[in-house]
Amino acid sequence: ELYFEAAVVIMFFITLGRWLEARAKGRAGKALRALVELGAKEARLVRDGVEQMVPVESVQVGDIIKIRPGEKVPVDGRVTDGASAVDESMLTGESLPVDKTVGDIVAGATVNTSGVLTICATAVGSETALAQIVKLVESAQTGKSAAQRLADQISAVFVPVVMAISLLTFLGWTVFGGDVRDGVSAGVAVLIIACPCALGLATPMAIMVGTGRGAQLGIVIRGPEILESTRQIDTIVLDKTGTVTTGSMTLLAVRPADGVSSGDALRIAGALESGSEHPIARAIHDAAAAEHDTMPDVVDFRNRPGVGVAGLVDGAPYEIGRPGADVRAAPGETVVELRDGDMRVLAHLAVSDAVKPTSRTAIERLRALDLEPVLLTGDNGATAASVAAEVGIDDVRAEVMPADKVDVVSGLQQQGRVVAMVGDGVNDAAALAQADLGIAMGSGTDAAIEA
Repeated sequence: ELYFEAAVVIMFFITLGRWLEARAKGRAGKALRALVELGAKEARLVRDGVEQMVPVESVQVGDIIKIRPGEKVPVDGRVTDGASAVDESMLTGESLPVDKTVGDIVAGATVNTSGVLTICATAVGSETALAQIVKLVESAQTGKSAAQRLADQISAVFVPVVMAISLLTFLGWTVFGGDVRDGVSAGVAVLIIACPCALGLATPMAIMVGTGRGAQLGIVIRGPEILESTRQIDTIVLDKTGTVTTGSMTLLAVRPADGVSSGDALRIAGALESGSEHPIARAIHDAAAAEHDTMPDVVDFRNRPGVGVAGLVDGAPYEIGRPGADVRAAPGETVVELRDGDMRVLAHLAVSDAVKPTSRTAIERLRALDLEPVLLTGDNGATAASVAAEVGIDDVRAEVMPADKVDVVSGLQQQGRVVAMVGDGVNDAAALAQADLGIAMGSGTDAAIEA
């Protein structure tokens, strides 16, 4: 009689809404946890010539740290001894490991792939590059959607007004009607009628239908603000590595010297690269294995970080390394040189992070939807321009670090554009969170998907 059941139902919907919001915030927190987990847990500290494993939290600026092949770089630092190739894809999106020698900077959470490095710590804790990405993602995720902001603005006025009307109704019925019971009943009636409880049912139903249809199409939609933003998008920013391209190196061509067959050159190179885990080596070996049923064994294999590999194949000495200065690589290509024991060049092998066969069609379909594509990558300018030309993108932003990716997205937003960001790597996580619509490839890292 006094609307008690209606009041309970309203409180139930409000509580349910808060629970769903708390769940969403917890899920968003997974992005930050996934990023934090990328960091190394221990560091090999060198003091007075003695190595000891210590928790990474205890490392201080100026400490000397040794990093063996396959280990994560624990903190940001400068190389003081050694040479190696470091996989920086999580920071830059660059698919090839970057050669590091004395004086070069390395970032925490990147992976040392080959040689032994000794570094002097230059940034620890919250000052590292990884920690800065975590901060960027956190700040981007704490923002609210346009509908939430509008609801907050309306609530700031609507709630006090309704409360005042309800109070006046209660006072009016109590004073002039002489009955407190009738006053309470009338006051509660005003509150119940004013409460937009239909939205508590209509909105979740609409979201369920939209997300369900997305799931049928292989699209996981993370929340209502996603659905409301899709129709407004006019600019789509695309990461390069792993999004427009495959994200892994592929052998493009074998260019043999006169008198050498491409099949023999690939067979020797594939055998020689079988002992290396470098992405270029993997691409050459995999291509050779696909073409030749059997591969010869390698004897006396030697891996020289930053230089190449050498060994005996069929009893004869060969090596693969950087080409001479007169060899020109096409944009986006990386070329290595196969030489025999007399240092005679037998062939040049070109590898590249190949463009996905569907990328050009995808760009054409995006343009048909009146979306302006932008290619955004940490890779070098020549490679980015080559990929952009191949798929039909005019606007290219290359050599962009994670913090700068966020700046590019926010810069486009400040120009009045509504931006969608498509990416797959940790380096894209903050930009994905900053964009009006974040789209992560299903094959991407957990951090990108969560963000």
